[in-house]
Amino acid sequence: MKYEKEINRRKSFAIISHPDAGKTTLTEKFLLFGGAIQTAGAVKSNKIKKHATSDFMEIERQRGISVATSVMTFEYEGFLINLLDTPGHKDFAEDTYRTLTAVDSVVLVVDSVNGVEDQTRRLMEVCRMRDTPVIVFINKMDRDGKNRFDLLEEIEKELNISLHPMTLPINSGKDFKGVYNLDEKNLILFAANTKTEDASAVIKDLNDSILDKKIGEHDANILREDVELVDGVYGDLDVDDYLKGKVAPVFFGSAVNNFGVKEMLDTFIRIAPTPRDRETTVREVAASEDKFSGFVFKIHANLDPKHRDRIAFLRVCSGRFERNKYYKHVRLEKDIRFSNPYSFLARSKDIIEDAYPGDVVGLFDTGNFKIGDTLTEGERFYFTGIPSFSPEIFKELVNKDPMKTKQMEKGISQLTDEGVAQLFTQFGGNKKIIGCVGELQFEVIQYRLLQEYGAAVEFRTLPFYKACWLTSKEDKKLEEFLRFKQQNSAEDKDGNPVYLAQSEWFLNTEISNNPDIQFHFTSEIHK
Repeated sequence: MKYEKEINRRKSFAIISHPDAGKTTLTEKFLLFGGAIQTAGAVKSNKIKKHATSDFMEIERQRGISVATSVMTFEYEGFLINLLDTPGHKDFAEDTYRTLTAVDSVVLVVDSVNGVEDQTRRLMEVCRMRDTPVIVFINKMDRDGKNRFDLLEEIEKELNISLHPMTLPINSGKDFKGVYNLDEKNLILFAANTKTEDASAVIKDLNDSILDKKIGEHDANILREDVELVDGVYGDLDVDDYLKGKVAPVFFGSAVNNFGVKEMLDTFIRIAPTPRDRETTVREVAASEDKFSGFVFKIHANLDPKHRDRIAFLRVCSGRFERNKYYKHVRLEKDIRFSNPYSFLARSKDIIEDAYPGDVVGLFDTGNFKIGDTLTEGERFYFTGIPSFSPEIFKELVNKDPMKTKQMEKGISQLTDEGVAQLFTQFGGNKKIIGCVGELQFEVIQYRLLQEYGAAVEFRTLPFYKACWLTSKEDKKLEEFLRFKQQNSAEDKDGNPVYLAQSEWFLNTEISNNPDIQFHFTSEIHK
């Protein structure tokens, strides 16, 4: 193992949650601990005009939400951590699903007031598909929320995962006094807007009277009972079960007050997995292999609006990536080299000389990459499991300014390459149909086409319910079907035939009437 030392000091993870659970705020606090930023920008507060460091698109700063995955790299306690902050909004779930293919573990943020929400459930399903290790952070303990044990029970039941509390809260809301770290056996007292280092007290024996002085007799007795109960039920954390995705350690805190975050980060670097081996179409690729390989899981156009740049985000899976070295682009069958590969801290980019498994590298892209593309040192394979989902809302793209047709074509091509939406072209015509998972994506596309490409467009809603990719062993039957159903037939960006069904009833009828044709709801890139 040539690069064992570098691989063992790397951890890559994504933060996932329902919108507004405090995901971006938590990201900011991690960066503070890593010394990557000096002050964290409040996401909602109007008093602080400094926006969140990790939100880099104009529309995100206006709305106070994250709509694109951003990548941040920082050092902490000798470890190099690659953190991916994902969009919380459900309309951008697809971007998040793909991001989950590029990380080795996940931190799931749950709002103590609202508990488990829709998006949390969906995201956990994706983690379960891949047995991704999960750490849970229950946020906003300084607000009046649900009872701590009710929350644990709700998360276990709703997300179908066993939990293992690592810290226990003392009260919540305005009575929130702090957390007790079950692992370290110390008490961290809460005071809003202060640094936590000033307030931790080591209490080796919970029966010590110091505890009563610190938090009051009533709360001290409740804490003693809680700790006894949790110790009796859970015992010590089995790290193997965590790594297999069977058990999730749980931490309580308040991200906006930077409280309880350090305890989680310290445990994370101790137990989170180093870069893992990955499946490909040919064989399993071990992170410890000498030869480089990696895949593109996200593309972002116009990171810098002044320069029409596209960045492909590449996850290094094995070997060492080197600047200026030629690598094989498997799909295009050609060798490419990169003179300016980047590492990221949200908007600021640093040129790097090399990267190792677990790292995410930004590659300047002139249109060579699609999501799922693989780079190797000559071997032919693709990394598997990068999904593309069937859209649920379809609209026709209408150009309002014929003089700007070229700009519109270029813009929509680049934006759909990013994977935020899918572009279908109707058979026998040139009607452009955009398919998305949620309404907000259309707003973002319209806004970005105008701001970044100068193309004014509008959308007309179409009466389609689902897009299905079609395959068949009998080419003739497929051709006949597409000709007969011309109004409902289209092809995707890669020229694959797609059937756009008006309703569930139509879809089921076509499926039963055409046994020789297979209808697929996801097109996994590189089957």
